[in-house]
Amino acid sequence: MYKILKYSIFDLLRSRWSYVYFLFYLLLGFVLLFLNNDLSKAVITLMNIILVLTPLIGSAFGVMYYYNSKEFTELLLAQPIRRNKIFFGQYTGISLSLTLSLVLGLGIPFVSYGLFRTSEIFDFTLLLIVGSFLNFIFVALSYNIALSTDNKIKGFGYAILMWLFLSVIYDGLFLISLLMFSDYPLDQFSLFATILNPIDLSRILILLKLDISALLGYTGAVFRKFFGTGLGMILSLTALSLWVVFPLLLMRRKFNRKDF
Repeated sequence: MYKILKYSIFDLLRSRWSYVYFLFYLLLGFVLLFLNNDLSKAVITLMNIILVLTPLIGSAFGVMYYYNSKEFTELLLAQPIRRNKIFFGQYTGISLSLTLSLVLGLGIPFVSYGLFRTSEIFDFTLLLIVGSFLNFIFVALSYNIALSTDNKIKGFGYAILMWLFLSVIYDGLFLISLLMFSDYPLDQFSLFATILNPIDLSRILILLKLDISALLGYTGAVFRKFFGTGLGMILSLTALSLWVVFPLLLMRRKFNRKDF
């Protein structure tokens, strides 16, 4: 599994898209710090970008890598190698390479700016942790989609539709539900609905750490009311971890049953 993981990382590092992804975040970090000297405001701006862009890149990369490496996967399956090792090696390689581009791309400009001498280092670290979670989550979700269909166009379309639903459409439906049933107690419903969307969950986790009550929204206020800042963050991290585990279990089941 380690050899497959190493090959997957090196294969992606040779891809020009990995460098484009890294250079985008590198340039973004320098531009934000050049235009705004306040690190806390820069972190908030990065939060809005990462919560939209990271899931999109993870979904697209996961689907494209699966289809592009399908012949190599079939070659590995012909060898005396367990399917789980192939599956975990490729998945971990994609997720780690995307996470590495994110961490280095944003870390270099902020560290050069003097991040370690400020109190915003904890907020920035949490932002990178959340971005890493989103990479692992959406690569797993996109791999599940790719394993469900052999048609590249359909697989890529379903992956983009999944990202669009979780990042935009889900919030619209959630808001409509809150407005339609505003006469009823919706606290527990709001908590449950938020946990079902990793992007909303990540947003609330960061805002709880930043302690910005004006930006928390209804669900964030419910999190603070029921769990407080500390317990709310622990609950959010636990839910994000489950969002990694469950797609992985489903993906392993599909990978073991799929006829290549």
